Amino acid sequence: RGTLKDEFSVAEKAKLNDYCPMNPCPVYVEETLFLFFIRVLFQKNNTPPLLTHMSTQSQETFARNSGSFCSSCCCYITCMCSCTCSAPNALALYSDDRGSTWKLGKMFQTQSGECQMAEIFDGDKSSIYCNARSRGCCRVEAVSENGGADFHTLSNATKLVETDSGCQGSVVSFPAQDEGADIEGDPKWLIYTHPSNQCKRTDLGVYVNKSPKDPSKWSKPWIINIGPSGYSDLAYIGNGWFACLMERGVKKETEQIASVVFSYNDIKQSTTIVGVKEKFPN
Repeated sequence: RGTLKDEFSVAEKAKLNDYCPMNPCPVYVEETLFLFFIRVLFQKNNTPPLLTHMSTQSQETFARNSGSFCSSCCCYITCMCSCTCSAPNALALYSDDRGSTWKLGKMFQTQSGECQMAEIFDGDKSSIYCNARSRGCCRVEAVSENGGADFHTLSNATKLVETDSGCQGSVVSFPAQDEGADIEGDPKWLIYTHPSNQCKRTDLGVYVNKSPKDPSKWSKPWIINIGPSGYSDLAYIGNGWFACLMERGVKKETEQIASVVFSYNDIKQSTTIVGVKEKFPN
């Protein structure tokens, strides 16, 4: 945990002349690993613009969501953001034939940016939950009942605040934990990370929702990084444990990429802010 098992290997096929591959997102289907990423055209000043792959058919500009760990809940679906000038809208890129072909879902009706998706279960029924960056005061939350073809926005989503001009957040589903109550079927809960301060990117919080289709059920944040905090990326690693990559720093959130491992019991038993300064010495 926290160390590389093997040396890095370069994804040779991701090398594109005159383009910079960024924001990689792996999707694992059986024994095949799909790697989605944006390609940014280098300009003469070597500053990559906030542009992404240009579709030759629709002439829309697409921005991939931030790179994410992938688990079985995401194996057929990944998310995108269709940007038309100043009004971004999230949508899904999905496959219903195990990756042989991919389809674009319908764009969200609500303005929405960088997003991540997770598969949730209600009894025997599977749905796709999406959590997206917003230009408003709260995050955009939406659910698809048809595998990502289209989504309906959850109207009472007010508990997850957005940060100033917005920031990426990470969400994954995980098996409902045994808390002494009878659990029917194979339900899944959601865990989400995002800066908890509404004014600036600081104090990365962990939120849990045991009723994923009800945005009012999100818990209060458990802070895993005190101070400047930016993008994060969650992965469920089994037996109630999670790994989280995060941007953090002393003066700016982009000074360091750190990793922390914690359990659901850590969240449940914590009544105070975790001692992150001990985890990440400056």
